[in-house]
Amino acid sequence: MRTEAGRDPGRRLAAILRRRRRLRPALLLTAPLLWLTVLYLGSLAVLFVSAFWSTDSFTSEVVKVWTTDNFHALLTTPVYRQVVLRSVAVALAVTGLCALLAFPVAFYTARVAPPCRRPLLVAAILTPLWASYLVKVYAWRLILSEGGLADWMLAPFGLRGPGYGLPATVLTLTYLWLPYMILPLHTALEQLPAGLLDASADLGARPGRTFRSVVLPLVLPSAAAGSVFTFSLSLGDYITVQIVGGKTQLIGNLVYSHIDLDLPMAAALGTVPVAVIVLYLLAIRRTGALDNL
Repeated sequence: MRTEAGRDPGRRLAAILRRRRRLRPALLLTAPLLWLTVLYLGSLAVLFVSAFWSTDSFTSEVVKVWTTDNFHALLTTPVYRQVVLRSVAVALAVTGLCALLAFPVAFYTARVAPPCRRPLLVAAILTPLWASYLVKVYAWRLILSEGGLADWMLAPFGLRGPGYGLPATVLTLTYLWLPYMILPLHTALEQLPAGLLDASADLGARPGRTFRSVVLPLVLPSAAAGSVFTFSLSLGDYITVQIVGGKTQLIGNLVYSHIDLDLPMAAALGTVPVAVIVLYLLAIRRTGALDNL
């Protein structure tokens, strides 16, 4: 009797879920939505609110009094403006390089390579993601160091490696986030009907025209999806520029350097990447590139 009574609540719940099918996805989404609302959106709200506080210059303690001085300094100080523009430029450069490098690789793995080798090639593309972030960045630091692999490979041409600085930062970030652009393009090109390419060739279109008129419109949504990862990850990165960037400063470095000295100012600086990424997503959405994802 106790066993049957203990099963009654479970049976009743199962009967309710059978009758109300819409309740099942709601229960499954409750925990993720709760996590998103409380932890992620809640932390962003706290970040935004604390950006309107100030710091006592004598005690370095946070003064919870409403003020817009941090945002005023952010907009009027030339150094902050330069760092923000530099960070956005780096993120756009990394995204552009990833797109240029990812397309031929994805085209080969999806359309040219034999079908039996394609899973192995995709696994090879994913292999760098299995390594530690710091290991990869420090490996590039050794490659770009004076007398390193880059100098050794370019020496026969009378050239030298870029060394540490902004080009090294862009190059390293491109390597780090390149798989996030290759995989969406690989999936889009793999699903591209071969008949479209044959029909374009039969109608007399050259490869360049086929790419512009047939391939590019179909893979643009996947490229846009990959660019969200490459752009946002590059914009918020601060470790790579510390290791290979030399004296270069990005927005992430300023946030990190202000955490102990001026927490409200660090919060104000932290709102900049969030705002830029939101504007980037809105711009991509207005182009219609994400409609077919």
